[in-house]
Amino acid sequence: MRKTTVAIATLLTFTLGALGWSLYTPDLPVESLRTRWAPPPSQFRAVDGLTVHLRDEGIATDSVPVLLLHGTSASLHTWEGWSEVMRPSRRVLTMDLPGFGLTGPDPRDDYRMERYTRFVVALMDSLRVRRVDLAGNSLGGEIAWHVAAQHPDRVRKLVLVDPAGLPFTSLSVPIGFRLARDPRLSWLMTRILPRRVVTSSVRDVYGDTSRVSDALVDRYYDLTRRAGNRAALPARFAQSRPGADTMLLARITSPTLILWGAQDRLIPPATAARFLQLLPGAQLVLYPELGHVPHEEDPRRTATDVLAFLRAP
Repeated sequence: MRKTTVAIATLLTFTLGALGWSLYTPDLPVESLRTRWAPPPSQFRAVDGLTVHLRDEGIATDSVPVLLLHGTSASLHTWEGWSEVMRPSRRVLTMDLPGFGLTGPDPRDDYRMERYTRFVVALMDSLRVRRVDLAGNSLGGEIAWHVAAQHPDRVRKLVLVDPAGLPFTSLSVPIGFRLARDPRLSWLMTRILPRRVVTSSVRDVYGDTSRVSDALVDRYYDLTRRAGNRAALPARFAQSRPGADTMLLARITSPTLILWGAQDRLIPPATAARFLQLLPGAQLVLYPELGHVPHEEDPRRTATDVLAFLRAP
């Protein structure tokens, strides 16, 4: 009987080990990703202790470029549609924020909002850009309004796309985010990441899931597996403080446009009303059929609205 029990335990251990090995998803070295995800005009620039993946496109003589900040687990590629619309008339700057894309993790493991704010200003200084029209989505929106509040002389106009930074109650959270936020499970995501988890997470932030293509999932899947990014995500969530800096919104003097997808289930559009209360001069555009990333889901329509706002006196 004892021999049978030992044999069963051994078999079970072997089976679980084999299953774990079959599901193991290794990190990808950044060098292996650059060919596909950083073709020209991508460049890499040393900024504040990081090797930053960025693009500088459009009209080089534009004295006030448009600077675009992506959200959690995204990359500069999320703005490719906007860049295509904007670069015939504007200089457009995009980059992978610390902890994401090909820029990868912060060597100091610092993902506080203060760090992101300093990083954006350091990037502008590195590029010798004095002022920008600043836009951001989700986490990038939160960073954008912090920069506008703390460095009003550096931001001419502000565009917030489904921004984070205020308390909210999600109607649905992508499974990848749920895993990263749970200390008991976040370690699992650094070792095992089925492609279907990424597919589900991307579909969750789109209003129209038919727009989620295999190529789109490829991008999110590959860049999530960039060495260090999966370990950085739980740290980013652990260091976030939604609502802690609400009072800073009163400092913003830049004309502000808020875009929101009415189908956003991660940060529901009811949050837009709170932003309007705190930014009484802001304008709101609501897109009935779009989700949490309206700039990615319908770039031409949303970018056209933004350009009209930026051109206005």
